[in-house]
Amino acid sequence: MSQSESEPQIAVVLPDGSELAVPKGASVEDVAFEIGPGLGRDTVAGKIDGDLVAKEAEVYDGAHVEIITDQSDEYLDVVRHTAAHVLAQAVRRLYPDAKLAIGPPTDDGFYYDFDDVDVEADDLAAIEDEMRDIIEADLELEREEVSYEEARERLEGQPYKLELIEEFDEGVPITFYSQGDFEDLCAGPHVESTGEVGAVKLMEIAGAYWRGDEDNEMQTRIYGTAFEKESQLEDFLERKEEAERRDHRKIGKQMDLFSIQEVTGPGLPLYHPNGKTVLRELERFIEDLNLDAGYEYVETPHLFKTDLWKRSGHYENYEDDMFLFEVDDDEFGLKPMNCPGHAAIFQNQSWSYRELPVRYAEDGKVYRKEQSGELSGLSRVWAFTIDDGHLFVRPDQIEAEVEQIMNAIDTVLDTFELDYEVALATRPEKSVGSDEIWEKAESILERVLEERGEPYEIEAGDGAFYGPKIDFAFEDALGRKWDGPTVQLDFNMPERFDLSYVGEDNEHHRPVMIHRGVYGSYERFFMVLIEHFEGKFPFWLAPEQVRVLPISDDNLDYAREVAEAFGEFRTEVNDRDATIERKIRGAHNDRVPYMIIVGGNEEEAGTISVRDRKENQEYDVEVDEFLAHLRAERDEKHVEPDFLLD
Repeated sequence: MSQSESEPQIAVVLPDGSELAVPKGASVEDVAFEIGPGLGRDTVAGKIDGDLVAKEAEVYDGAHVEIITDQSDEYLDVVRHTAAHVLAQAVRRLYPDAKLAIGPPTDDGFYYDFDDVDVEADDLAAIEDEMRDIIEADLELEREEVSYEEARERLEGQPYKLELIEEFDEGVPITFYSQGDFEDLCAGPHVESTGEVGAVKLMEIAGAYWRGDEDNEMQTRIYGTAFEKESQLEDFLERKEEAERRDHRKIGKQMDLFSIQEVTGPGLPLYHPNGKTVLRELERFIEDLNLDAGYEYVETPHLFKTDLWKRSGHYENYEDDMFLFEVDDDEFGLKPMNCPGHAAIFQNQSWSYRELPVRYAEDGKVYRKEQSGELSGLSRVWAFTIDDGHLFVRPDQIEAEVEQIMNAIDTVLDTFELDYEVALATRPEKSVGSDEIWEKAESILERVLEERGEPYEIEAGDGAFYGPKIDFAFEDALGRKWDGPTVQLDFNMPERFDLSYVGEDNEHHRPVMIHRGVYGSYERFFMVLIEHFEGKFPFWLAPEQVRVLPISDDNLDYAREVAEAFGEFRTEVNDRDATIERKIRGAHNDRVPYMIIVGGNEEEAGTISVRDRKENQEYDVEVDEFLAHLRAERDEKHVEPDFLLD
């Protein structure tokens, strides 16, 4: 692209921070050609201010621009977006009356929503075959900008698409992409031809409300995935199969950990004795860390008048996600957060600077009204419990307290041998507080991370509405990343609640509030542990830690005597009428860390045989020796049973 001195110029910002002058009206592709002709030819799409866009998208002065080629991580998203169009084309060929809704890429693939189509799981194979025909035809994707009037003509008979263009801002280009005999309203981006979608697989059918609103029509959503190569698809399907084998909902049922029943309501888990045993151990672990760090435990009710939520700012920011109801003339809400209650406790008395920091802790149940279609096991629920902590500190205490919290988080994640990544989340678009307060808060957290030498990413705009935060994302056995612990700095809630302490100068000063969760929520963390360990919990967490297996009924009394000796642990005796092989298999299937096997030889010698769930076994073990080992394994919180490794 040639430039003329008479052309108005703008400057865009490249990923390395440098600026590039381009003519006003330039596209992402034009920017790429300005950088170099090779890059221009290789451009598939672009990112403007972090948003993936078509290469034809116009840039503007000050825009942060990134060029996407087939070597970029985002290229797979573009491939999957095109795969969604291939799916829509295949469905329209097989079901000509189908109404099209939307079809975006997702983290694992893509989906497309349809109406007026009767598709069952058995029909997916035929749709997939049609998709492969379209891919093999290597149809070119052509982009076209049209007027509003022409768009309406082209979309006749497609009510959902017509609804979308009614909401377009004036001046926003209306674009269609066509491939062969099929065209679709779409902003892009897409690859050059359907042949670049190397491998596809349709996964499942689900119901989905138009635009996620339960008051709208229920549509048919078809999920799929796509990769550049067949080998990549095979690897993905293997990982998916492994993930399904570890699904916490399936293991939760097998191990009798929890249930979510229709009669009790969606997103409201019931913890059975086995599940509550694991949760209590997790609670005790955090409680010990909290008490050692000087936290005091408090308790707040499950609901408050909405006056509290209006003061805290949650009402204006969380109203749509809250369960609200009226009693007499007052409006109440189930709490979506614990922090306003803790602020109210702090506010209830006078404080001296000598008494700070004040650290409150609560395993507080909170409630958020997620859409029922988004609820899933323990990963997304209506009712969940946060291992919450709120600290009220002087400004000069912030860094030391954040440091201590991060050390506690390190302790927990290291205990479970979970790898993690750290991110600094900055001010979101919807927030409260002044620019000065936000800049101060963000700079403090950044300084703590820098001084710790902690590698971290910046997540622009992902902070809480009341302050920036440090987020930890940990990785499970399948390499999946999960949101977990968080440290949030809050200069705003103390202002809203008029919190104060008397300083050394006898004047009133505003404390800083720190929000922190070490697990994040028990539900999400429990879910991750179930899947990470495949239900094979570390010994200290296991619902049943030891099972004593008598070889025959003749050894039953000795088995009970041994079980009594291990009474400080969660120990059961299998006294069923079954062979020892079946008893061992049952304990293995139940994921019990250790089995103690006793027969005539053990009873005569006063010893035991020890077998772990990995099927290793050791004979002639002294009871006291094994007891001492189990105490150490429990107290040191080993991840795997390791007696037979000694």
